[in-house]
Amino acid sequence: MANQGRRMKMLRFRSPSLRSLDQEIQVTIRLLDDSEISCSIQRETKGQFLVDHVCNHYSLLEKDYFGIRYVDPEKQRHWLEPNKPIVKQMKSQQPYTMCFRVKFYPHEPMKIKEELTRYLLYLQLKRDVYHGRLLCPFADAAYLGACIVQAELGDYDQDEHPPDYIQDFKLFPKQSLKLERKIIDIHKNELRGQCSAVAELHLLQRAHNLETYGVDPHPCKDFTGSTAFLGFTATGFVVFQGNKRIHLLKWADVNKLKFEGKTFYVIGIQKEKKLVLTFHTSTPAACKHLWKCGVENQAFYKCAKSSQIKTVSSSNIFFKGSRFRYSGRVAKEVIEASSKIQREPPEVHRLHFGHSRSFNSLSHKNLIINMEPLVPALPSTNEYEETSADNGKSTKSHTHTKANNTYTHEEETSGVLTISELVYNPCASMLPTPVDDGQGGVDLLFQSPIQSPARLLRELHADPDIQAQLVAERVRDRAFERARVVGRSMLGSGLRLLTKNERVNTCVLSAVRLIAMVIGVLLVAVPMLLLLLESDIDYVDTCLSNISFQNHGH
Repeated sequence: MANQGRRMKMLRFRSPSLRSLDQEIQVTIRLLDDSEISCSIQRETKGQFLVDHVCNHYSLLEKDYFGIRYVDPEKQRHWLEPNKPIVKQMKSQQPYTMCFRVKFYPHEPMKIKEELTRYLLYLQLKRDVYHGRLLCPFADAAYLGACIVQAELGDYDQDEHPPDYIQDFKLFPKQSLKLERKIIDIHKNELRGQCSAVAELHLLQRAHNLETYGVDPHPCKDFTGSTAFLGFTATGFVVFQGNKRIHLLKWADVNKLKFEGKTFYVIGIQKEKKLVLTFHTSTPAACKHLWKCGVENQAFYKCAKSSQIKTVSSSNIFFKGSRFRYSGRVAKEVIEASSKIQREPPEVHRLHFGHSRSFNSLSHKNLIINMEPLVPALPSTNEYEETSADNGKSTKSHTHTKANNTYTHEEETSGVLTISELVYNPCASMLPTPVDDGQGGVDLLFQSPIQSPARLLRELHADPDIQAQLVAERVRDRAFERARVVGRSMLGSGLRLLTKNERVNTCVLSAVRLIAMVIGVLLVAVPMLLLLLESDIDYVDTCLSNISFQNHGH
């Protein structure tokens, strides 16, 4: 009876956890064309399941270039790790919303085997152009814009397209009248007769030669306090300031990437000399994300085989750091696998203007005059570098007014507005896209809320939600700084960090016991040894005195 009672208690104790394991969680994944698919997962489902789910939806084989991204409640972006349970990675409340995006940009898009993969890369580059991540000179900007229009609308038709048909499309974050006219000219004369697949291919060919191709910009401060954007490409580690690339360190010359708190280090070799680049992020979470992105990109593009990839650590005696290992195939393995694909190419279902939320719609023979220009407003909860279609009416109204004012100003500008003349201020995780220098830009990310919270709130937005967010972040920053100071002042903090692992605990305790035993033995042995030495000395003295006495007697 006692055993039966114990079993019943165990069953009652375990039943809630079993029920929670069987509980289904809804996940929505936003695709590159802004359409959405949903699925159900369980608590132990790993990230690879969602990647496979999307790839099966597309019938995509060349899937190693892609990943799933999400944003946590602290507004920090993350890539979903395929080998970890999804629930343990997500900090937001259910149901989950994530985004399917290009994670590793192919170094040579022409080596992509299937049209479907090239189409998805085209969609990502179209987003990069729209959100200001793909920086391009005027001529390249016009050509890319014309390729997008050709792929989406087909050949120019005088009956269907009025003289100013481009102005209702937001192809770039800042779009001048001169740029629109150049796009129309290329669309009319150079791209006629090209089907969607060919126009998309030409965009990939032109885009992959640009310096910012594949750059997912991370806003930072350098050692002088100047704003910089860090990125990782197939070539190596890059740094942009203004609209210029000031550093390119090839992967072969990068020895180590590490971070401590908010500080990110790139250690490498340049001109046969050791080089250490130091940057500061806005939060420790942003710094860790930057480090993980760097580690993954270096492994993907640098290693010849996935078996060569090792676990990397960013810890030392006084800083816990992180351990991370990239899992998956590397670029050379992906290209080799692509060359072996032998199947009937899957059908590509294209969504044209009017179907995607990222662009204003223009249907054939119907020009929508009163279309609300889609300019990025405040970051959405799904992916903060992109515009959410579910914003409230008040936000839309504010965005509409701001967009109209911006566009009118650009039309009245007599000077030539080209993309290359703009300061390179792509999206930042907390700010509107693109970042507006007039409002303080990305510098607002790095201003200390402890020094001037009132100024920070004043310069950003008169929005109560943002103010509440900044107040919460200020409290977190203060708590973090206090904890850091206290941790450094405590003599045993390093030992506690070191001994969190059970194996390390065992080794440390064994070493302590050994030292204690040695000290104990010494405490006992040394006095005894001294006592013996003194006894021997007394014995020798006695013997000598006896010998001396005998000699005198004789």
